[in-house]
Amino acid sequence: MKQAILITAYKNYFHLEKIINFFDSDFQIYIHLDRKSDITDHEREKIENYPQVKLLVQEYKVNWGGLNHLKAILYLSTMAVEDKENVYFHLISGHDHPIKNLEFFKLFYQRHGHRNFLEYFKVPFKGWGGNGGLDRLEYFNLFDIFNYKSDTESRWINNSLQLQRKLGLKRGFGVDFPEIYGGSTWWSLNRDALTYVLDYQEDHPSYLKRFRHTLCSEEFFFQTILLNSPFLESINNNNLRYIDWTPRNGNNPAVLDETDYQKIAQSDALFARKFDYPVSCRLMEQLSESKISK
Repeated sequence: MKQAILITAYKNYFHLEKIINFFDSDFQIYIHLDRKSDITDHEREKIENYPQVKLLVQEYKVNWGGLNHLKAILYLSTMAVEDKENVYFHLISGHDHPIKNLEFFKLFYQRHGHRNFLEYFKVPFKGWGGNGGLDRLEYFNLFDIFNYKSDTESRWINNSLQLQRKLGLKRGFGVDFPEIYGGSTWWSLNRDALTYVLDYQEDHPSYLKRFRHTLCSEEFFFQTILLNSPFLESINNNNLRYIDWTPRNGNNPAVLDETDYQKIAQSDALFARKFDYPVSCRLMEQLSESKISK
């Protein structure tokens, strides 16, 4: 009986190795690296040689906001579910890190294996702007075609959206499309719930197709399936991730530093994000020295 750690990453090989080294043989790690990643052959070989790493792939070129991030998550989920030893699944990014001790993680399934941890809310949601988040789905968002991180290419995305609004063009939803929910990308799900999601998208191919050219589809996909499913009562509206959504250290969500340590230590989260270097170096040292097990 093992827990699976699913990681989508694109840089910071050094930090990725820290995540891998935290876990032992009671866990199996599945990693998708962005095809744009500049990981070297030597670094890739080192990662693949860790016994707890069961999969390292670069299937998709992942642009921020594009559908390929969701496809990478579904790919990792499918591979992890195929191994019957895996009973619980945690999705994180290469910017995350565990913030409880290893023993806490090992006991987590015994204590909470019947529960699923997923942030959710109905859409439209006031906090998401843009028609409560519906703009992400109702317009053609060209994030897979253009790189939003490029000033030049982001203008093509924005100009396209402005034109669609000006012309009054909106995409509809099929009559059978479920009630829409959204929330954070990151989750911790048991085997039954994750299998249900994968079976649903296999049985309803039009569901995944509807997310083409939307913005951050991974923030709708799992929530919408599970909140309209028999697993509704098993879901805690908490993804067990410590995230500071205040712009800080040049990023939003904030890149965490040593000033976050006490809040992290007092949280009920399993993971925190985002870690980046050198800003997060001292915080990583504090976490390594501590025995957080709340």
